[in-house]
Amino acid sequence: MAGNDDFITVVADAGPLIHLDECRCLDLLEDLSPVLVPKAVMAEVLRHRPRDVWPWLQVVPDPVEGLATEQEAILRMLPLDAGEMASLRVAAAHDGCLLLTDDMAARLAAEKLNILARGTLGVIIRSIRTRRRTKHEVLALLRSLPMRSSLHLKTTLLEEVLRQVQELGE
Repeated sequence: MAGNDDFITVVADAGPLIHLDECRCLDLLEDLSPVLVPKAVMAEVLRHRPRDVWPWLQVVPDPVEGLATEQEAILRMLPLDAGEMASLRVAAAHDGCLLLTDDMAARLAAEKLNILARGTLGVIIRSIRTRRRTKHEVLALLRSLPMRSSLHLKTTLLEEVLRQVQELGE
């Protein structure tokens, strides 16, 4: 997540919550509190990572609709699950919102709905700027992602991200 954090509301899909928890770095979202999480998303997170609810996550009802007809058509055209649909609807209801998702179809929908979207990698890299992790800690975390999390990453993408982080100043 490059740039300044001008968003007012953060909405999370299941992927980043699961992946960050697998790496024991879910705390990287605490300063974005509260993070809105639709019920369908929370149910998915708890299926994969059963534990207590984190106090800075705010579970919200799953909106059934609420978007304009053409926006709903975008959601129906893409292979989105219930959690992704709910996250996109909640995000669309908040101006200046940031959607956390690792799903490519959800990112495409977010782009078409003019919603800023970032994923697990963006949250990890942002932690350098927010001083929640050092550059060296982030590099180690990024290198360990394939072993520590279920996040599917192309090797070439991970190598490019590692290269970019290595080029950052302290």
